[in-house]
Amino acid sequence: MATEQEKKLIAQNKKAFHDYFVEERYEAGIALYGTEVKSIRRGGVNLKDSYCSFREGELFAVGMHISPFEEGNRFNQAPLREKKLLMHKREILKLQGLIQQKGLTLVPLSLYFSGSHVKVELGLCRGKKLYDKRESDAKRQADREMERRKKNSFDD
Repeated sequence: MATEQEKKLIAQNKKAFHDYFVEERYEAGIALYGTEVKSIRRGGVNLKDSYCSFREGELFAVGMHISPFEEGNRFNQAPLREKKLLMHKREILKLQGLIQQKGLTLVPLSLYFSGSHVKVELGLCRGKKLYDKRESDAKRQADREMERRKKNSFDD
């Protein structure tokens, strides 16, 4: 993966962190058209309900919404078209095997620029149960309360 200085975050899938435990992370390139890249540069992308699927030994991002570029006219693509993700064949086969054996899901976590290339961070995820979600919400609330009290004690 690229270093933090080279990455410029475009979009993040916050819902994925709420719905899943992320076990492993992978980086993949994404095959895009020119007008899609221009739209992404303007921030017209949504990863909220996206996931990855395998077809004929290739990996695709499904449900990733890239808004049409206003000045793109006939060169615009469908906003919800399946985007091909670029990874080595052995990585794709490894992921496909893990997903079939362990019942995990592959979810796009974030979209970012690495130099001039658009990259996708994929997470190999295990679904959270309702009690897990409540537990993580309670922990987040407690952390927030501790920070608030800590801040107030410094202000006095």
